[in-house]
Amino acid sequence: MTAWLLPENVEDVLPPQAWRMEDMRRALLDLFRSRGYQLVIPPLMEYLDSLLTGVGGDLDLKTFKLVDQLSGRLMGVRADITPQVARIDAHLLAANTVNRLCYAGSVLHTQSDGFHRSREPIQIGAELYGEAGAEADLEILTLMLQGLSACGVKTVQIDIGHVGVYRALAQEAGLSGELEHQLFGALQAKDSSAVAVLTAGLPIVLRDAFAALPQLYGDRSVLAEARARLPQLAAIEAALDTLEVLDRGLVNVEAAYDLAELRGYGYHSGVVFAAYTGGRSHAIAQGGRYDEVGRVFGRARPATGFSLDLRELAMASSNTQ
Repeated sequence: MTAWLLPENVEDVLPPQAWRMEDMRRALLDLFRSRGYQLVIPPLMEYLDSLLTGVGGDLDLKTFKLVDQLSGRLMGVRADITPQVARIDAHLLAANTVNRLCYAGSVLHTQSDGFHRSREPIQIGAELYGEAGAEADLEILTLMLQGLSACGVKTVQIDIGHVGVYRALAQEAGLSGELEHQLFGALQAKDSSAVAVLTAGLPIVLRDAFAALPQLYGDRSVLAEARARLPQLAAIEAALDTLEVLDRGLVNVEAAYDLAELRGYGYHSGVVFAAYTGGRSHAIAQGGRYDEVGRVFGRARPATGFSLDLRELAMASSNTQ
């Protein structure tokens, strides 16, 4: 018998797992609809400049590219649906002051990563455009938690950060280029020794602030500690105010705050969060605020949302029951 091999990190989904994933898709979309989110179905492929505009640095290497035989232009198979939804918000639904949008569909990655272990995730998510306040971030976080519960995930831990804290410190320090890139990496790795070396030439107030970031991880007490240890910059105070609003709104939720969490730094502009369950090392859902995503489409405005992979969610859910 011929062995029909699939590409690495690409696989069939068989019953009963396929039905389980379909039940989750329906449950999530029904939930989104009940909360006023409207379904959009973007195309599987687009011209490359549209797919990568605004987030190209993060998605370029993940995107499969091909030539359109009709126009001769370079096209891409989507690696993330969020930029497509931003284009829809900016151009096709621009008459609306606020848009609550949701989606579900396959995406394709050139390589697997820690979050999407499959190279063909089935991405589902919700986006809220036009609301700038912390209440919008709380709405999205709450919707994500409700969605996970509807899919049978019993216990969830949320890790929450805010890229505005690091951005405010980097701007105050005048960091740029290679130094900012290296410091970013050191903070992500929570490498306190490297942080100390890279900030040695800065004023002591800023040195101490950067050194504090990897240590500012834990329960809600971290927020008060951050106010005591970090400079009283307006952007930092605003970021901490936002995190406190989220903390008050997340009732009976296990939440940890991490001020050195810079995931998606080039893409996100405010709150970032990820959901974990069952001792799994990779997130089952993640999201945050990305106010600049629509600028390149001609409509820069507040935006926040989350997404998850149905494949990962199905496995996580079955392991927690």
